[in-house]
Amino acid sequence: MTQTTKKPILPTITSPRDLDGMSLPDLERLAGEIRDVLCNLVSARSAHFASNLGVVELCLALHQTFDFLHDRLIWDTGHQIYPHKLITGRYPQFSTIRTKGGLMGYPNPEESDYDLFVTGHAGSSVSTAVGLASGDRLLRDEENRWTVAVIGDGAFPSGVVYEALCNIRESGKRLLVVLNDNKMSICPRVGGMADYLDRLRMSGAYSGIKGEIVKTLQNIPMLGDPVERMLTQIKEAAKAGLHGGMLFEELGMRYVGPIDGHNVALVRKYLRMVRKTDGPVLLHVVTEKGHGFHPATQDPVLFHAPPQFSRCENGELQMKKSGGRAYTNAASEAIHVAMTASDKVTVLTAAMCQGNKLERVRDDFPDRFFDTGICEAHAVAFAAGQAKVGMRPIVDIYSTFLQRSFDHIFQEVALQNLPVTFMLDRGGLSGPDGATHHGVFDLGYLRLFPHMTVMAPGDEHDLASMLPFALQHNGPCAIRYPKAAAVTVAGERAPIEHGTAEVLRRGPDGLILCGGALLPDCLAAAEQLAGEGLELTVVNARFIKPLDTKTILPLVADSPFTVTVEEAALAGGFGSVVLEALADAGQTAPVRRLGIGDHYVEHGEREELLADLGLDTAGIAQACREQSQACAPGQGVS
Repeated sequence: MTQTTKKPILPTITSPRDLDGMSLPDLERLAGEIRDVLCNLVSARSAHFASNLGVVELCLALHQTFDFLHDRLIWDTGHQIYPHKLITGRYPQFSTIRTKGGLMGYPNPEESDYDLFVTGHAGSSVSTAVGLASGDRLLRDEENRWTVAVIGDGAFPSGVVYEALCNIRESGKRLLVVLNDNKMSICPRVGGMADYLDRLRMSGAYSGIKGEIVKTLQNIPMLGDPVERMLTQIKEAAKAGLHGGMLFEELGMRYVGPIDGHNVALVRKYLRMVRKTDGPVLLHVVTEKGHGFHPATQDPVLFHAPPQFSRCENGELQMKKSGGRAYTNAASEAIHVAMTASDKVTVLTAAMCQGNKLERVRDDFPDRFFDTGICEAHAVAFAAGQAKVGMRPIVDIYSTFLQRSFDHIFQEVALQNLPVTFMLDRGGLSGPDGATHHGVFDLGYLRLFPHMTVMAPGDEHDLASMLPFALQHNGPCAIRYPKAAAVTVAGERAPIEHGTAEVLRRGPDGLILCGGALLPDCLAAAEQLAGEGLELTVVNARFIKPLDTKTILPLVADSPFTVTVEEAALAGGFGSVVLEALADAGQTAPVRRLGIGDHYVEHGEREELLADLGLDTAGIAQACREQSQACAPGQGVS
């Protein structure tokens, strides 16, 4: 007899309502199809992978239990959004995810009514959920709506989560926090909360007996003192000793779990039970990062956002090799050299050991490597304490994530003038991760603080030289560098000295001032224009603060035009620094600023985005041509 192949289910899912009434075997088959789509995606490009494999059943159960066009759903650290996108009408466009003009790799309200917030940073979901539930209560709509926040155990230690939990008691009757516990953030999670969740998971086998004991004790009548006191003490001891999740119960939430997050029937059952509960509930769901794809379960760190891979005939995976050494690797190597040279140097990161390529540093200097988890504010204040007693801490955090510790950079570091060195990875456009991850605001927010030195290396040579300088400087320093292949500019190079730039090329017809790693493009543009008869001076500013006014201002005064170039927001950025210096000196000059205007940049490959913004070689050259023409005799200045 000929077997008939079952038609795929996923292509027929146009909205979560298509899940209504779906049988358990079909849900499980759909889960498998979703995992196949995720595997096919990563064979085409790098994308968040293991975290999405881990939430497939949870996503299906949530959408089968709630109506999130009416109820509210927030995915914390939204890189686990892919299964949600696949069943909310975006399957036909899914192959475009993380490409220019395609779907965003995070929730995006412009794509779908099922997405409420663009969530690219960790920990904010509980606060926004409390706000949603509170608003519904004030609008007298809470009886009809549920608010659900899904947050991972890696994000759960974020300080803002506990600020929210301290206010959750009065938030409303219909609030559910789903704690997705997979024992990971990007790297294995750290800290006391991780230990607490481990204990809850270990005690999960006793949940039934615990519930029965507590229920029985609650039904025992009180017979008066001293028996009453004795029974009260027994009840409290039973709750504290047998009932997991007492921390959450004391904060005003009903704790449920832990349960198997890959048993879709079980998750659905518990979600339906929660719907009958009044008051905030925390449902503890245990999942496996990378579930359903053996290599990802064996190495969830590598497969968090793996490079593009393909499967060989023998079943092995062939990973696409990167195109060369990246600035992140160069920074990690410089940190390792510094820690080898001095036992006073420490490094702190916020759950980004892998992202910042610090594995070797961690392994070789375990006593001086500190991973705070997704707690950037704590990392900065922690570093300030180390600096106060004579250590030389390096805080190695993505530019966009360091924004979360703005006040601590001010209060604990800059105000105290402490020698903390900030290494800002992903300074500039981060590519397919998009607006939540582009590190384009750091120049503006760091140069505000007195005592702060802000550096932007023009190439790998600068980066390697700037870290030793920062570690001997008696004050806070920041070094920002992009997510890009590291390049070294040829030729004789000037040493790194505080507040000094270097002139790499001289020409009488115009001036390019570069603040950062677009220096090779600036030099290439100058070379291209030289072939057209336009000889330009090119300066590698190196220091955004303090600006080398002794070198730069005379050059601006002697040049027909000046073009500033930065991979950062123009508001408060390097070009603004130059204009402020000119104003303070009473100088006027035709200056054109190239950078990122007053808008958010969408996702795409870094080279594509730079070209769109006029920040590649061709764009810089064209801006110089236009300025030269505008400044020609009889043309005026634009």
